[in-house]
Amino acid sequence: MANVTVIGNSRRRALTAAAVLAAATTALAGCSSSSSGKGSGDPLQKPAGGGDTVVVGSNNFAESILLGDLYGEALKAKGFKVSYKPNIGSRETTYGLMKNGTLTVLPEYNGALLAYLDAKAAPKTIETTQAAVTAKLDPKLAVLKPAPAQNKDAIVLNAQTAKKYGLTDKSTIADLTKAAPDLVIGGSPEFQTRHQGLSGLKEEYGQTYKSFKALDAGGPLTIAALKADNIQAGDVFTTDPSIPKDKFVVLQDPKNLFGFENVVPLVYKSKLSQKGVDALNAVSAKLDTQSLLEMDTKVQSQNADPLAVAKEWLGKAGLS
Repeated sequence: MANVTVIGNSRRRALTAAAVLAAATTALAGCSSSSSGKGSGDPLQKPAGGGDTVVVGSNNFAESILLGDLYGEALKAKGFKVSYKPNIGSRETTYGLMKNGTLTVLPEYNGALLAYLDAKAAPKTIETTQAAVTAKLDPKLAVLKPAPAQNKDAIVLNAQTAKKYGLTDKSTIADLTKAAPDLVIGGSPEFQTRHQGLSGLKEEYGQTYKSFKALDAGGPLTIAALKADNIQAGDVFTTDPSIPKDKFVVLQDPKNLFGFENVVPLVYKSKLSQKGVDALNAVSAKLDTQSLLEMDTKVQSQNADPLAVAKEWLGKAGLS
């Protein structure tokens, strides 16, 4: 199993892009429509709503804001008074706000959070990932039950390659091994040397590719190259809206080469009752990767309001 610290995923890039506190205030001022009226003012200041208010924060990328809306609206449905502090900034900022009690709830990813807390951790299962996070957390904080939903690196094929080799979203990375020598694979420059990259694909799945094209970490260059068939396989993230839009095929990773990145609520324990814990765990129980991908697609590709998307999903899931 690879060390989770080497995952080069979209969340971590977004979370480290605005580490300074000043950026958090600036980012808040430019929130999307979903944030209107949900948390004005300086996100680094404690809310005026009093101790009975659950303050839901989010980092400065679209999926985190959407998840914050899911958590907040699920809590509202159970009678909680909720204040939102969306689009704050990096984990360096939001983790500090969780520790000092400014935030009560924050959407997180267990593998990425563990990498932040312990760079040497290398858990083998979701359960050991959760346990390792819990061991390293500030004692005032807790991670609740992880959702099946993950936003993690994956080997993704364009439609024509998947069709040529008879592969579907039920196929595994291992099913690509015979075809690999005929394929060009693309990703970030680091993907060429990391275990969670070409090295691991060879060690875990016995794969050697025709060539590697250095592009970006699941970003627009990789997506464009896949669409144009300049690469046939690429490192793309499992909740990227381009997957359904461009009919890409995500291969399953039964050996967990790319670790664990389950969506999980991070909470300030003394400010959230058991009723609140139960409400958030109920969200996690029903939130799978496909559901998150569909919601991300509505928000990021169709410009839907994250709050409206969150409310719609909660209604269909029987949580509102």
